[in-house]
Amino acid sequence: MTQFEAVLNKVKNEASNRLSPFIPMDMQVKGVHLFKRTKRFITQKDYFPEFVEQPIPDVSTVDLKDIDLSNPFLFRQHQWNAYSKRLRDECPVHYQANSPFGPFWSVTRYKDIVFVDKNYELFSAEPLILIGTAPIDVETFIAMDPPKHDERRQAVQGVVAPKNLKEMESLIRERTSEVLDSLPIGQPFDWVQTVSIELTARMLATLLDFPYEDRLKLVYWSDLFSSSPQSTGGDKDLDESFVGVADMAKHFVALWHDKAARLAAGETAGFDLITLMQSSNATHDLIKRPMEYLGNLALLIVGGNDTTRNSMSGGVLALHQFPEQFAKLKENPNLIPNMVSEIIRWQTPLAYMRRVAKQDVMLNGQFIREGDKVVMWYASGNLDERAIDRPEEFIIDRKDARNHLSFGFGVHRCMGNRLAEMQLRILWEEILNRFELLEVVAEPEIVQSNFVRGYSKLMVKLTAKTAA
Repeated sequence: MTQFEAVLNKVKNEASNRLSPFIPMDMQVKGVHLFKRTKRFITQKDYFPEFVEQPIPDVSTVDLKDIDLSNPFLFRQHQWNAYSKRLRDECPVHYQANSPFGPFWSVTRYKDIVFVDKNYELFSAEPLILIGTAPIDVETFIAMDPPKHDERRQAVQGVVAPKNLKEMESLIRERTSEVLDSLPIGQPFDWVQTVSIELTARMLATLLDFPYEDRLKLVYWSDLFSSSPQSTGGDKDLDESFVGVADMAKHFVALWHDKAARLAAGETAGFDLITLMQSSNATHDLIKRPMEYLGNLALLIVGGNDTTRNSMSGGVLALHQFPEQFAKLKENPNLIPNMVSEIIRWQTPLAYMRRVAKQDVMLNGQFIREGDKVVMWYASGNLDERAIDRPEEFIIDRKDARNHLSFGFGVHRCMGNRLAEMQLRILWEEILNRFELLEVVAEPEIVQSNFVRGYSKLMVKLTAKTAA
């Protein structure tokens, strides 16, 4: 960073800190966007270099020091398993000095990942859980350490309490049935758009008490946050991202004030996420901390979108690739709950979480210095033969299937894991009630990202279940 750029950043940060409580949230986002565009014009530097896809070489031809798991095309080119396996076998705590996201350590074995995840005293989640940098500085409780993390998380934990989940089940089943009943039989269609995105959008709208007719905006905003080039190597245009995030900010400020007015008028408090924030001592004034409010909404939307949505698609693909498991499932539908855990392991919809070493620490023979970035590759740990038998296979009756890494461990374990499991369980119960066969009829299209392991398109064809 040049001295001029450092001065620009200092001015921007000081102005933001002083004015933030008094400027509408969408205007703050637009202000950051204007600052970035001005900086780009003056310095003649883009936000971040564009990622151009190139064929990834066979891992056996790559020097160990050059292996870079942050390459956003590894999943798309089906190279992830081989690259991560080589690190697990030869260098399970691996230093990459020259990635586009700066230097970082890759932790690739199951046992080591659990150690890092559980020890927040040694490895901090602050300031960001993504491998790169954020295009806009927002605060989220997933990127906080205790005790602040615990206070913020507790404020919204109630939305997925067992009582609420039980009450949600009938609504989820009703909406799932409605979507599945509308699907064409015997004609190819895109499962991602028609089923996975639609069901996820409906659930997010319910959790946030967001206008149902605008539900697809939630998925769009989630994609903007998780697909930034500088954060995850994604392909979203950052100008588009800022416009979208400003729109999101405007909608959620209006929703906050609407909920507050209804509560003040005597309306019974609900259990949606906004109301829960307003009812908690830790977050009741979150609207006065705009970037934290925006950040926590982004976290809740991304968390509710990517895990469930890509597991909904990944499960279809897994059963297509392992047809003997689909036959086993039809013979014994009671395996659905266990299969759901296996889907989430096999897919690992979010590939990693990042930490920062709080002090010098030794990990599996490697000396990690205070301040170093440490990336826990859940997608690698879920393939670790030392912890999981035949990990590359999809086995719906796998013993201890729930012992996967996809939800994380310790204080940051995924808050909505039970909700995600329930959504997937209901989906597969209703699929088995209707369809004899789900065929994937074209190679799936995989998103560009080192964080989200997801699909942009999955063409399938359904065969209806015949009457007994």
